[in-house]
Amino acid sequence: MSQRLTDVLQRLAATIEARKGGDPSVSYTAKLLNDPALAAKKLGEEAVETVIAAVAQGSDALAAESADLLYHWLALMAASGVSLDAVAEKLEAREGTSGIAEKASRA
Repeated sequence: MSQRLTDVLQRLAATIEARKGGDPSVSYTAKLLNDPALAAKKLGEEAVETVIAAVAQGSDALAAESADLLYHWLALMAASGVSLDAVAEKLEAREGTSGIAEKASRA
């Protein structure tokens, strides 16, 4: 991952956190943060749009939809009270493990 993407995601996550307690009538992010179910629904919509872009719309559309997907994922994590460190911990625990073996261990 590029340092540029890391920096942008850190700034975006901080901006999302700063919107907690904001007025949902004037802030889309505050609206998502106040309603985890809505945040999850929007993430699902963005995931589908990302897939469509990947198979039918080209790299620019895929990049744009991926940006939307990452924003909505970060918003859902914040709305649900799941820290990015908790996600990192799960990923670190899976490092060096075959995806097939890791999935079987959760069954």
